[in-house]
Amino acid sequence: MSSKDEKNLAQVLDKISKMEEPRRAVMQRVHDIIVATAPTLKPRIWYGMPAYAKTAGTPALVTLRNDERLNLAITEKAAFRPAGGVDGALMPAAWYFETVDEDTEKRIAEIVRSVVE
Repeated sequence: MSSKDEKNLAQVLDKISKMEEPRRAVMQRVHDIIVATAPTLKPRIWYGMPAYAKTAGTPALVTLRNDERLNLAITEKAAFRPAGGVDGALMPAAWYFETVDEDTEKRIAEIVRSVVE
């Protein structure tokens, strides 16, 4: 890991550490899911949010937001595909959550894999 990658990771972890519980623990878990699912993505701060990109110098593909609700989002820089099924041509880009159970963990991993594949 380059020194820039280490600095960016430290900034993401610092941002998460400053969140209030129970959000801090939930966001830390989501961060851990993202880096375990896609170890090639580089954590960084993107518009004040923890985010994950292909390189330290490229736009983020996935962001984590701590507002009214916790939010996992795919940025416009990721390749989008229509959802199909009942969602037809809609392209899912954001998911809100308050906790992370086993099913949510699996879905987050699927979402992240879809961004890097």
